[in-house]
This record gives sequence, structure tokens and C-alpha cells, in this order.
Amino acid sequence: MLKVGLLRLCILASFAAAACAQLAPPDREIPLYPGVAPGSENWHYPEKTAGTPERLQAQNIVRPVLLYYPADKSEAVGTAIIVAPGGGYRTLMMSYEGVDVAKRLNRMGVDAFVLKYRTTYVDPAAPSTPGARGAAATGPQAGQNVRELAGADGQQAVRLLRQRAAEFGVLPNRIGIIGYSAGGGVLLSTVYGPADGRPDFAAPIYAAGANSNPPPPSARLPLFIAVAADDQTVGYQGSIDLFEAWRKAGLPAELHVFQTGQHGFGKKGGGADHYLDRFEEWLRLNGLLSKPSK
Repeated sequence: MLKVGLLRLCILASFAAAACAQLAPPDREIPLYPGVAPGSENWHYPEKTAGTPERLQAQNIVRPVLLYYPADKSEAVGTAIIVAPGGGYRTLMMSYEGVDVAKRLNRMGVDAFVLKYRTTYVDPAAPSTPGARGAAATGPQAGQNVRELAGADGQQAVRLLRQRAAEFGVLPNRIGIIGYSAGGGVLLSTVYGPADGRPDFAAPIYAAGANSNPPPPSARLPLFIAVAADDQTVGYQGSIDLFEAWRKAGLPAELHVFQTGQHGFGKKGGGADHYLDRFEEWLRLNGLLSKPSK
């Protein structure tokens, strides 16, 4: 029995090492707050790795950070984009909605910052136990709304990058965010939140919580919106409503509803496979890929 247990631990350790090796390491990790994140004072548990080597996930995020992936300095255009992965507020899809996106942005000359925002507690002893999305009713997060805390992390990420723009060699009026599924919900918290934590542009991708709410009166940011017509998780109507709300307010917005792709754009063979090409075109159209004149 002991040998079986040791073998299982070895397999798990090997898996974890292999999973970590799949993701390109960041240049550095940047804490969002100088100390404990407000609201997480009683979260005393370790971060957890899940998923597969190809689809690495992070869970039980207590200490929100930005993972910094800078563009080559000779190619950098002075634009920064925060990348907010999805995962139902219980996990973060760190590969195809995180680091993979960051490296693609780097090839555009964009400095990328993958956001590890706070997530709902997942009990390691019962990882498959369903949990409330956005609000934990039991455990170390009892009585807290984790969705709101995650949104606050998104706002703080924008605020931090704008304050430290010179340090990273980016322009303080070129701070954007791209968010996926629950990460799209975090994105919307920044768009509709306080002005100092609001991005200069945003790209909600199959975003959770997209709706017809009008933009804040002081918000002038353009949107790039993408979703699949066969998305069975969040659907496409919210993305359409968001687009229409922006157009009614006279603000620039672009919407792509791809025929196929499903949630996560995991179904291949359609236009959703190339959404980042469309995003690159949109960034160029809006002057976000041009190097600033000296």
C-alpha cells in the first residue's frame, strides 16, 4: 500500500513538473498589492495546479499578480495588454487563455501581463465538488463575493500599470485588457468601474456577464468583441447586446460572431481559429500598434 502511495506521489510530481515546463516563464512576477490583498486576510492555503501539461490551470489564487511578458524592445510599440484567463472563477486557464495569448501579443510588439486574479476556493480533498460561482458560502471565503474581489484585482492591475507605465516602457494611455469567459467578467468590472482603474481599450472574448448596460458616461474606450454562435456556456446574445450598447453611445466597437468555435473557441475549423489575427487588425486600425513618435 505504501509503495502504491509513493508511486502515485511520484507520478503526480512528474506531471506537475511536465505541466510547468509547458508554459514559457514570465520575465517577472508583479504583485498587485504591497501586502495581503484586501479581503484575503484569512485565506491561508496554498495555490494549486490542475489541468494537463497542454492545458495547465491554476487554482486557489490568494496572492493576485501580473506575469510580465515583455515584447522585444526593438519591436515594442508602447502598448500594454492585461490578459485575464477564464475558468468560472474557480480556476484560471493559464495556457490558451493566458501565456499563449501573451506570446502572440509579444509578436505584435505588445507588452503582455497575464493576470492571476483571486478565485473561489477549491478544496484539495474534494476537487470535483461544485462551488458557487463568484461567492463562496463555506470555508475560508465564507460570506465573501469572490467575483467582486476578482473584479477589484482587474481594476488594480490597470491602475498599477498606468502608474508604472514609464517603468515598463509603455504609454499610460495605451493600457488595455483582453478577457476570456470569467476573465471577461473581470474585464467588464474594469470597464464599468472607477475611472482610475478603467482601461483605454478592451477585448471581451466570450465574456461572462456581457449585457446591454450602457457605458459609463465618462468612458470613451473602444471594444473588440468576439464570440461563437454555438457557444453553449455564455451564449452570444450578451456580446451582441454589449456591441449595441457601445454603438448607441456613439463609441467605437467591433463584433465578431463566428459560426462555430463553441465556448473557449475549442471547436476548430472556423473563423474563431483566427480571432487574434482579427484582433491584431483592430489594434492596428485604432493606432495601437504604431510606435509613438519621439
